[in-house]
Amino acid sequence: MAEHNDLGKFGEEMAVEFLQKNGYLILDINWTFQKAEIDIIAIKENTLAIVEVKTRSSLEFGLPQDFVKPKKIQLLVKAVNEYVNQKNLDLEVRFDIIAIHKEGKSFVIEHLIDAFYHF
Repeated sequence: MAEHNDLGKFGEEMAVEFLQKNGYLILDINWTFQKAEIDIIAIKENTLAIVEVKTRSSLEFGLPQDFVKPKKIQLLVKAVNEYVNQKNLDLEVRFDIIAIHKEGKSFVIEHLIDAFYHF
């Protein structure tokens, strides 16, 4: 597996642990629908959190959250609509980003709640 794939998987594992420590119940990880993949689907206080995880080894080329592009957002919206319909859920839906970057020998985690809105 390529090094960037290992880093991405590591970041997703860190994000799951972070969310669980903060009271989220993880419903699904890497849930796919057509061309879309939702990294983490979690629930907390009657809100469905759709979480995109971005992990970077440095900030040299920008913040991790800057790499969530409009096309990705469109795919996430399409996928979450399918997820909500399949599971027959009646919850508020929120789109979050967990941005992780390496700083020295450790990693910094930033949870951006309501990071973007569906259109």
